[in-house]
Amino acid sequence: MRTTLIIPTRNAEPYLDALLAALELQTRQPDHVLVVDSSSSDATVPRLRAWGADVRVIDASRFNHGGTRRWASEQTDADALIYMTQDAVPADPHSFAHLLAELDGAPDIGAAYGRQLPHAGADLLAVHARAFNYPAQSQTKRLSDAPRLGIKTCFSSDAFCAYRHAAMDAVGGFPADVIGSEDAYLAARLLMAGYAVRYAASACVYHSHDYTLLQEFKRYFDIGVFYGREGWIRDAFGAAGGEGRRYVISELEMLKNSHQLHRLPEALLRSGLKLVGYRLGHMEKWLPASLKPHISMFGNYWRRPAVAGSDQRTG
Repeated sequence: MRTTLIIPTRNAEPYLDALLAALELQTRQPDHVLVVDSSSSDATVPRLRAWGADVRVIDASRFNHGGTRRWASEQTDADALIYMTQDAVPADPHSFAHLLAELDGAPDIGAAYGRQLPHAGADLLAVHARAFNYPAQSQTKRLSDAPRLGIKTCFSSDAFCAYRHAAMDAVGGFPADVIGSEDAYLAARLLMAGYAVRYAASACVYHSHDYTLLQEFKRYFDIGVFYGREGWIRDAFGAAGGEGRRYVISELEMLKNSHQLHRLPEALLRSGLKLVGYRLGHMEKWLPASLKPHISMFGNYWRRPAVAGSDQRTG
């Protein structure tokens, strides 16, 4: 199975020491490493080129979470594509080998995403988020699981995910223009076309975020925009409300077990901001265009000159 590793970057230098060291230790090396850099102003590009990566530089204003990944997939004819983010670090030398083995575990598996562990020193709430969304047990999800799993059926993550290239092409690949959640979009397309999505708990990376309250609000605004625009996903897999309630209950239980109930007001405020952000995202078509960049994690998405990904200029 010929494999290309694809990593979008933007001023990634703070992450490169850990990332490159972990990549060099992998027992299963990709045949090609393609980096798509959004005009970094630090040493990201020269460092990665010196390391041996194929680095393509695009205008930062034209980056799109779906369109740029779609364009990258068109630059390679590899059988499997591993997508990572610049801040995800393989947790052991077998991360790639395990991920590809689980992708190849059944002929109908179109995507396999790995387990995300919290970075050392991560906040307790970030630790809970990783444990809730990335448990220790692997799972294969098919469309028939939607009545049981709901919106979680199409949950996936491009922080560390491998796709069968032929399956991607069969369902049209990543969307050309999307604010985020391109991984859920592609997983949903795969599932609805009869493919399976594998959660590969054996393949681990370190990847977590200690979001501020404002960042949580903005992040869920963007998620709300995505699901508000992609109503077909909600129709096929259900709304996210039930999963959100389960998350809050799990988080409160974690605070109790960790003897940190003094953080209960913060946790409840954080959950409230997520809900408000998500609901506002659903209503974004009624919001002033001038407001949207200020309440979004991806302000440039609202300022972009054209649909990014349809004309990725490299240099």
